[in-house]
Amino acid sequence: MRYQHFLSSFLITLSVGISPTFAGDSLKTSGKTLLMPYKKSLQQALKQGMSIGPAEAVLACQLKAPKIAEGLSKNGVRVGRTSHRLRNSANLSPDWVQPILKAYLNQPSELSPRTVTLSGNRTGYAEPILIQPLCTNCHGTEVNPDLLKRIQSLYPDDQALGFKTGDFRGVFWIEYPNDH
Repeated sequence: MRYQHFLSSFLITLSVGISPTFAGDSLKTSGKTLLMPYKKSLQQALKQGMSIGPAEAVLACQLKAPKIAEGLSKNGVRVGRTSHRLRNSANLSPDWVQPILKAYLNQPSELSPRTVTLSGNRTGYAEPILIQPLCTNCHGTEVNPDLLKRIQSLYPDDQALGFKTGDFRGVFWIEYPNDH
């Protein structure tokens, strides 16, 4: 039951206001709507993994998450997740996401979703990811030694440890043509 509670709240983000340097609310709604299938699919993959245990959830992140992003990245839409402290270097973000990551890090009280206007009649949208209690199993300060060995074998350059509940972990992002 604890895992189900976590998974249902895993993708909830804070809404505290939008920076005036970002685009308007109508585009934000579209980005949020377009991002939802990615978040739901990731949630389901993690739910399946956690039903077996944290080690299986790590495999879900490693194997299933990239396939989910790839499957949803079509018709001019690109989707992903990234962080200022990457576990997987394949999760590098597009250039437009970097200022959003920096803004979240520099202004942790302003963790609302952000929408930006991109060139080529495109829009970018990003939502913060916050560490939930269960996330600390794989991203916390005290990770089970066997699990840590598995993580280190899969991700030798891992920087995604040492987080506490409530910490800013990274972002989900999507970019899409404005005709969506």
